[in-house]
Amino acid sequence: MAESLAPPWQEPGGLERVAAYPRPPALVRDTRLVRVEAGGRLLAESHQSLRVLETFHPPSFYLPPPAFDLSLLVPAPGRSFCEWKGVARYFDVLLPDGRRLPRAVWHYPEPTPAFAPLAGWFSLYPAAMAGCWVGGQPVRAQAGGFYGGWITDELIGPFKGDPAHPELI
Repeated sequence: MAESLAPPWQEPGGLERVAAYPRPPALVRDTRLVRVEAGGRLLAESHQSLRVLETFHPPSFYLPPPAFDLSLLVPAPGRSFCEWKGVARYFDVLLPDGRRLPRAVWHYPEPTPAFAPLAGWFSLYPAAMAGCWVGGQPVRAQAGGFYGGWITDELIGPFKGDPAHPELI
């Protein structure tokens, strides 16, 4: 019986070393429950997600459209370009009390061929949300306003954007 090899970022005990994540990034399915709340409302929840794993970055989680309360998403101006995934489009989260979380959610409507499974799926900035959880575990936001990484306890840093590691900023 052939023994399967763990990916190079996998450490004993289920830990993941982000410095060993690949470049170009990997796209990995995850079945843990992902839950996101914004302004006291459930914004998204799913057992189906895709994680983007890139060297020194905590993963970004992408969820399928049915996981989201799409009535809270409003297209926002502007785009950004990722050399790996392509052109991202942004959404504001418009809460029922009138508060707006600007450009807090994004997606790739037409990603590059290597990231085709992400087409139309949404990701978000954990720092903009009231709370994000993966498998019941609270998520800490990656430092820096540019990054959308989700930090959970199984991740071993350092992480890009961490002021304690200026060589990674």
